[in-house]
Amino acid sequence: MTIIQNNVDIHKPIEAVYAFLADMNNHEQLMPDNIHNWSSTEDEARFTIKNMAKLALKISQRIVNKEIVCLPIEEAPFALTLRWKLEDKGIDTTNATFVIEAELNMMMKMMASSPLQKLADHQVNTLKNILG
Repeated sequence: MTIIQNNVDIHKPIEAVYAFLADMNNHEQLMPDNIHNWSSTEDEARFTIKNMAKLALKISQRIVNKEIVCLPIEEAPFALTLRWKLEDKGIDTTNATFVIEAELNMMMKMMASSPLQKLADHQVNTLKNILG
């Protein structure tokens, strides 16, 4: 199991950060420029990663003000779990950690680790820019 993650402190109450992340419609704003053909509902998102793959994700678990877990609902290039973990730091500050758990063989790990880390970095930085 390859685990890639990044985290950021956001100067918003945990309820606001959770409400944003709990709606898949908001996740389009967190995606990098190479994401196309986005369509979403509150629970699911479908999109294409330019020159790579199509993905369909569904929120499989919501733990209010703690965690949101997304899993592929169609065949993905590899087994994948996307997880947002939230921690209340007090005084309207929330720590948000984005974790990508991927089943990668050595070849895939060499090819995918860097893009997945860039995705994690991009998402946490963009979340901070959007929510402050």
